[in-house]
Amino acid sequence: MSDIKKRACFEAHDIWAAFSMLTRLKVPVDHKRAGERANAATWAFPIVGAIIGGLAGFVIMVANALMLPVSFSAALALLTLIALTGAMHEDGLADCADGFWGGHTRERRLEIMKDSSIGAYGTVILIVILLAEWSAIETLALSNPVLTFAAVGSISRIPMIIALRVIPNARETGLAVAVGIPQLCSIQIACGLTVLISFLCLGIPGLIILIIGTLSALPVFLIAKAKIGGQTGDVLGASQKCAELGTLAAVLIF
Repeated sequence: MSDIKKRACFEAHDIWAAFSMLTRLKVPVDHKRAGERANAATWAFPIVGAIIGGLAGFVIMVANALMLPVSFSAALALLTLIALTGAMHEDGLADCADGFWGGHTRERRLEIMKDSSIGAYGTVILIVILLAEWSAIETLALSNPVLTFAAVGSISRIPMIIALRVIPNARETGLAVAVGIPQLCSIQIACGLTVLISFLCLGIPGLIILIIGTLSALPVFLIAKAKIGGQTGDVLGASQKCAELGTLAAVLIF
């Protein structure tokens, strides 16, 4: 942990920095400042996730008001999530699937993951995960979608922050390396915000859903540690998708 950059735990500008890292939205960000505070700004990831999810929920509300079919509303919400993030998490999931099972050595797996083309493993996992998410969103489309998906968006970003702190980088370069290792206070603020958002949006069950959603990303990290020796930006993206799906499943249960 000696390479953790010591920064102030909190700056208002960190929210814009987090938006610039996690979305394709045009925000008033000072890129130099954002780069310098990349590891510290991770505390704002749950806020960005909540806004992304809330916007997808708002799309569902509008579609419902227009009396569109629920299945179509769910598809629009999923498309909104993908458009806002530039499909970065989906890309990470596909790259991990191709690399983890398409290579026989650590070096070959990392090489495959860096390749922008998509293979059979990546295609299959994307189809399955997106279909599962679409089904879950369709089921939840009529029950406070803004609050529900704001909570899902917030919870699904927590595993990325924790992994940046506790799991070593598998590469010497890349997005995860550029962000750096979050300070403990950044993680504490992020976790506190997620607990608050989960409770406000989902009530007491939200705290259980938070635990389930966070743990849903654990298999990704265990496989990554075994296959490539650590985490990368692709691994972080894959963890968000798995946490998102696990959180949706937990909401359906509770």
